[in-house]
Amino acid sequence: MKNLFLIAAVLFSVSVFAQAPKGPVEFKITKFSFGKIPQNKPVTTEFVFTNKGDRPLIIENAEAGCGCTTPDYPKAPIMPGKTGVIKVTYNAEAPDKFNKNVNVKFANIAEPITLLIDGEVIKAKP
Repeated sequence: MKNLFLIAAVLFSVSVFAQAPKGPVEFKITKFSFGKIPQNKPVTTEFVFTNKGDRPLIIENAEAGCGCTTPDYPKAPIMPGKTGVIKVTYNAEAPDKFNKNVNVKFANIAEPITLLIDGEVIKAKP
C-alpha cells in the first residue's frame, strides 16, 4: 500500500512539473558562433527574444564576462507579445579561440539568462 502511494505521488509530481509554464522570456537562440574572424575587426550578433508573459518585461542589466565583449540591450520595457534585441559585440583584438558569455538579468525573474558567443580570431598579417 505504501508503495502504491509513493508511485502515485511520483507520477503526480512528474505531471505537475511537465505542465509547468515556460518563463515570460523566450530567446530564438542563446548561443552564436562567429567562426573564424580577422583580428582587430569587431563583430556583432543579435539575440532576439519575445515577451511571452502578460506584463511588461524589463532588463535590469546585461553583463559581459570580460571587457572584450560588450552587450547593448533595450532600456525601455518590452510589452507582452513584443520582441526585443540584445546586441553583443566582441572586439577581436587577441588572436585565439574564444568563448564568452553575457548574463542578462530580467526584473522579477530569479535566474539570469546566459547568452554565449564563440569563435576564433585569426592573427592579422603584418
